[in-house]
Amino acid sequence: MDVPALAKLEHSNMIAALVAGGSQVRGARVERADGVALIATGLPLRLFNQVLVEDDDARPEAVAAALGVTRGRGDRFIVSLRSGTDDRFHVLMDELGLVKVSDGPWMPGMALHPLPPAGMTPVAVGHEIRRVETAAGVDDHVHAAAEGFEMPRSWLDAIVTVGLAALPGASLYVGYDDDVPVTAGLGIRTGRTIGVYNIATIPAARRRGYGAAMTMRIVDDGAAAGCDVAILQASDMGRPIYERLGFRTVVEYVGFVDPASLEPSA
Repeated sequence: MDVPALAKLEHSNMIAALVAGGSQVRGARVERADGVALIATGLPLRLFNQVLVEDDDARPEAVAAALGVTRGRGDRFIVSLRSGTDDRFHVLMDELGLVKVSDGPWMPGMALHPLPPAGMTPVAVGHEIRRVETAAGVDDHVHAAAEGFEMPRSWLDAIVTVGLAALPGASLYVGYDDDVPVTAGLGIRTGRTIGVYNIATIPAARRRGYGAAMTMRIVDDGAAAGCDVAILQASDMGRPIYERLGFRTVVEYVGFVDPASLEPSA
């Protein structure tokens, strides 16, 4: 499969994951219309408030309308445009008074294809990865993810719910050391694609291969469900790990934000 095809699968799965998580948040506005996806949760992290071009025939007016909604709500938003594919909207960003959040792309989309045989990444002795669906399991996931991402627990409580775990195609995971939750992971299936999300390890349990093991557990379960492509969006810390697992960058996202949101007080 060529890079453009993998990039389309990555983009579609990411939007599905953002919609699934954003829809759990009370008071959120989540819409997919006129070729544009709007995820406006009101949570303080830009990742949870995004405008994305979903279809090639999306028009500038639709992007501007979605932006107007999240801007009007006072969300700390970001417009994520695919480098190359969505470049035609850069002029619109200037017209709407937005600026780039970083000099280069703010987020890489990565893909793995074909998928390796199951069990290629061993789990450390004493560490157990479980798929969770109950309130107690969701609580363990949120605990590990909040500590691993070093973010307020309330942000993840709003998104990672029993309802999210019950959605078709969603799989929620926790990694335990002696029944103590230390890692988290989320899988989202869309067609032939398994998306890997929420990979986090608490600081005290890092550098033991847990993140890689969690990533490949989600990939393996996706393959068992019929997927043949895995995708994810990498942080700076996680990117080298994913590259060692065979993931490669297939698309890069350029982010545009309100200039005022870049101020230290914002």
